[in-house]
Amino acid sequence: MATPSTRTRPGMAPERGRVVLCMLVVLCGCNLAPRYHRPALPDMPAAFREAGPWTPARPADAIPRGAWWTAMGDDGLNRLEDRIEHGSPQLASAVARYDQARALVRRARADFFPQIDATASAQRERALFAATGRYYEYPDEATGGTVSWEPDIWGRIRNLVRAARAGAQASAADLASVRLSLEGELGDDYFQLRGLDARIALLRRTIAAYAAALELTTTRFTGGAANELDVGRARTQLATTQSALDQQVADRAVVEHAIAVLIGEQPSTFSLPPVDDLPPVPVLPVTAPSRLLERRPDVAAAERHMAAANARIGVARAAFFPNITLGANGGSETTTGMLASAGTGVWALGPALATLAIFDGGRRFANLALTHAQYAQAAADYRQTALNALREVEDQLALLNHLADAASRQGEGVVAATRTDSLAAIQYREGAVDYLQVVIAQTAELQAREDLITLDTRRLVSGVDLMRAMGGGWKADAASPRGSGAQPPGGPAKSFW
Repeated sequence: MATPSTRTRPGMAPERGRVVLCMLVVLCGCNLAPRYHRPALPDMPAAFREAGPWTPARPADAIPRGAWWTAMGDDGLNRLEDRIEHGSPQLASAVARYDQARALVRRARADFFPQIDATASAQRERALFAATGRYYEYPDEATGGTVSWEPDIWGRIRNLVRAARAGAQASAADLASVRLSLEGELGDDYFQLRGLDARIALLRRTIAAYAAALELTTTRFTGGAANELDVGRARTQLATTQSALDQQVADRAVVEHAIAVLIGEQPSTFSLPPVDDLPPVPVLPVTAPSRLLERRPDVAAAERHMAAANARIGVARAAFFPNITLGANGGSETTTGMLASAGTGVWALGPALATLAIFDGGRRFANLALTHAQYAQAAADYRQTALNALREVEDQLALLNHLADAASRQGEGVVAATRTDSLAAIQYREGAVDYLQVVIAQTAELQAREDLITLDTRRLVSGVDLMRAMGGGWKADAASPRGSGAQPPGGPAKSFW
């Protein structure tokens, strides 16, 4: 008979079960990771310093930038950019890396749920009965199952999921960075090719003029009005220009092959029809510096890597506490050959306390120190990435605006060189100067025109690079969770606890 001190009162067992359940619920809300805050950056100016007439310094965040290259105003570029999404092998590789990161999130989340295993066995056994001295054979068949679940008391699983989710968000931003880089590289190559087209057209027009000048000089030499030296100079200038044309054609073929690979085409079957003139340089809208960090996918990726490092601190802290696993198993075993009808039931239920390391030579403290150091590195990388983003925009703004001034002055030089060339040709026909002056004037005009094409090409490439530096058509909410931008600045706790 049970004594009053040991007798169980009615309802005590259910009450204890509720208490244990409540304790598990409370403990499962524990999170050992530091509260995550995005680190502070220097105060942002209202506008970029290098903004000018070719890049209006006004916020333009409301402008749709999904197809940012359309701001360049070139239909040929638009058609090529549309082919990157489905044709680029590099982009396909980045998409696969993003899919891997998403799979890691699903794998980490699986630890939230119980694991259920089923087992079954069937075998024949032979036993010797000493009383009869005979062997007996009989079937031994069993079925069973096991259920195990680890309650996330110390937040280890949640922080693993947070780290995996932040890694997937960083992978999404990396994917956007790859896409933006490929789009920008295609834009650079396209305008480089159009610059080569303009030079080739210029050289062909110049070769036609030089050929006419050689014919004129030869005629004058035949008539005694010019000497053989003038003919040699005219022939040399024509051959040199023809050589320059061949070099430009070769350079164009190389750039055309690069474009083919970017869009996933065979270089041997891909071609772009040439054009004679460069497209005009557009006036590009510029976002505010404070909004740039929401436009750059690499900045968002750096911030998400920092969030993942912060969550891994919580995982390292959880290693100092025991893991509790709740388990149950049950099944049926029979030796009659009738597995479903004549089994002996077995079951077990109860918590199992995992072994907690008392001494590990400082391994857990070293892991914790490692995660803090990794967070500090990620925070420094985030700040550096943000500063690089600001520098790249300022660089392209400076190039666009100062190259615009240079192109304007170079245009004046082209006008003057053209006038000088015309005067030298007239004076040569009248016998006032020798052919050397004509060669000098023609060379100066050709160089001036080539320099103007170079400047206009650089301006177009800088326009593409500016749009890329501002993040193209990407937005931060594609990688960061909603509301993360409202976090106050700061960092994780300095101490290990």
